[in-house]
Amino acid sequence: MATSPPYPTYPPGPEGLVLRHPHWWQRTWVRYGALITLLALSGLVILALVRRQTGTEGFLVGLGLAVLPVPWLISAFRWLDRVAPGPWRNLVFAFAWGACAAALIAIVANSFATKWIATATADPASADTLGATVIAPIVEESAKAAAVLLVFLFRRRDFTGLVDGVVIAGITATGFAFTENILYLGTAFGTDQLTGGRGIASVTAATFFVRIVMSPFAHPLFTVFTGIGFGIAALSAERQHVRRVLLPLCGLLLAMSMHATWNGSSTFGEFGFFAIYGAFMVPAFGLLTWLTIWTRQRELRTVREELPAYVPAGWLGPAEPFALGSMRARRMARDYARHHLGRPAAREVARYEAHATSLALLRRRGREGKAGADFVVRERELLDELWKRKDVSGPALEYAARTAAPVRMPAAPWPPYGYPAHGTAGYGTPGYGTAAYGTAAYGTPGYGYPTVPYPACPSYPAYNPYQP
Repeated sequence: MATSPPYPTYPPGPEGLVLRHPHWWQRTWVRYGALITLLALSGLVILALVRRQTGTEGFLVGLGLAVLPVPWLISAFRWLDRVAPGPWRNLVFAFAWGACAAALIAIVANSFATKWIATATADPASADTLGATVIAPIVEESAKAAAVLLVFLFRRRDFTGLVDGVVIAGITATGFAFTENILYLGTAFGTDQLTGGRGIASVTAATFFVRIVMSPFAHPLFTVFTGIGFGIAALSAERQHVRRVLLPLCGLLLAMSMHATWNGSSTFGEFGFFAIYGAFMVPAFGLLTWLTIWTRQRELRTVREELPAYVPAGWLGPAEPFALGSMRARRMARDYARHHLGRPAAREVARYEAHATSLALLRRRGREGKAGADFVVRERELLDELWKRKDVSGPALEYAARTAAPVRMPAAPWPPYGYPAHGTAGYGTPGYGTAAYGTAAYGTPGYGYPTVPYPACPSYPAYNPYQP
């Protein structure tokens, strides 16, 4: 069996340079512990606040009804993220932030602002209207945007484009809507208990119809605009500082505007809700759905266009770029691995597909001059991740490509020759390897790589786990 090629050596630092250990508050376990503690405390406080307002019975009813749309929304966002799925820890953090921290911030800030306005104006009715149409959208969208910002800053490798922004924002808003629905539905149930409301005429039924049946996507729809702003900023070059700041702000302002329009629909007359729903919500939902699906197809096209550069070098088999650029072929490869080697093999194929997609997107950003300073290191990490799983994933992807291809795929064996050094004609496509990494020419058409030779790729192992 072939082993993974060694990692490239790093240039030595200046003589006399002392490696300093990070301070205790900079350690990973400290940051994770502080974040988990913050979210846990927020969850306990929000649980106590909601239960106090709805009562135990109302809380349980609200919880049972509010959880219904959550699996569907999360599944929809995960489906959008299937091309280059992000790690589960980011999604868990986003949902927990929305359900606990953002919801707590919104309840405390909205209540304080509404009471202050009512005291200052001596008009509680106007204060409630102003709080719902102005204060709530600003506070809630800012609180939800904080989760997207944290992932964008501290999980930058996992935040590479528009789809990542949409998914993180949508999952955060799903968590927020979950907690808010518990509050609204539990309060409505308590009202019915006091007034004797029953059946379809009850406040609980009306609240359930509006919030769970008609508009479960409302909060995700608003916050997705913020995610789009961060996603486009992630596609920008690092030197475009103004663009990377203004785009998320514009997305946040658009989310606030949509949220304010939706909350203000009740003030537009008897049919204001249905007018806003039909004129704004449904078209916006359809437009964003089309945009995210188009972006997903664009990522698949990037995979088909960028990965063939690694085929002549032997890192990928000749049929793999086609299979990795087709969702149908990807699914067939996972099923093939699961049938022959079990679920662990299918998970390895799924990881292979995810790493290959990340490699293609990284290469596209580099060709467009938008790659970061760690481009070469990141490329090498991804290539090594692929090589570790090649003995399981290679045959499965080749089978999927030959089964799903509209034309006969090449029957050539896995290339046994090595990976050519940077700057040679054999690396990548013509025109690559002309400029040293970090020079002014880097990032322009025909950009180059470091002048240090790239390690040779080992030959593909002869062992095929799918054959007896």
